Amino acid sequence: MNRICHVFRRVRRLLNQGVVVARWKVLPEGLDPAVVRFVAELRRLKDETGLSVVQVADRTGYSEASWQRYFGGRALAPREAVQKLVELAGAEAATVSALQDAAQQAWRPAGPSATTEEEAEAEQGWSDPQALEDAPEPARRRLPDLRTALTSVVSALVGAAITLAVVQPWSTTTASAAPAAVAKPPAKSPVAYRCTYQQSGGQWFAGNSATVSDLVMDGDAGPEVAEIQCLLQHAGISPGGIDGAFGPMTLHAVIQEQLAHHIDVDGQVGPQTWAALRG
Repeated sequence: MNRICHVFRRVRRLLNQGVVVARWKVLPEGLDPAVVRFVAELRRLKDETGLSVVQVADRTGYSEASWQRYFGGRALAPREAVQKLVELAGAEAATVSALQDAAQQAWRPAGPSATTEEEAEAEQGWSDPQALEDAPEPARRRLPDLRTALTSVVSALVGAAITLAVVQPWSTTTASAAPAAVAKPPAKSPVAYRCTYQQSGGQWFAGNSATVSDLVMDGDAGPEVAEIQCLLQHAGISPGGIDGAFGPMTLHAVIQEQLAHHIDVDGQVGPQTWAALRG
């Protein structure tokens, strides 16, 4: 329920600021989950800026056609472009960088790519409401009234957000990167965590927590996080230290573990990831 309330507050805040939420097209089939997660983050960052694709292009130095391909999943955005978008959105660079690293390792283009700006625009269509204002008159006549469309889009967004909050926990991780999100701050624990490895029933334990199902995510802190860090270290993936705080380096390590075991890449440790870590 708290997740759903957060989604409503975020939508209301965007509307109060006069931000028009982009109507994104479905991504091409066949994209790796890590790429899908990264592209979804790019789209979210763009929406957070309140800028049109044209304005994002003007402020980053990358063409509108290039951003259409990046947001459409038809090309992987370069680091410099992503960094500039992160700066425009005022987001946390480390989290986005971890998602980009995972996407680069998994990147396989899905379907034909546009080779010219005209082809990119034709394939993407008028996915950005601000672009509609700059469209020639014939294009505006072919599209529905902007206000009516916006009402429909907001309704659809809220409905989709509620569904995502219930069935796809990674959506809350995405939201936690936004400046207005309410997240649990990673606090330094006075406990000195240690890794005491032992195997029981074919599973590895490090002496901090015996859970195999608790959901642990970016921003959490405590013995469950220390257990994850120990198990990542045992698997040869450095979490950056055993401090019991789930920060950017632990997030990056979790994503690497999920890629190695072909688990859905969401950066969170649930039953599947626990099984991989303890296996």
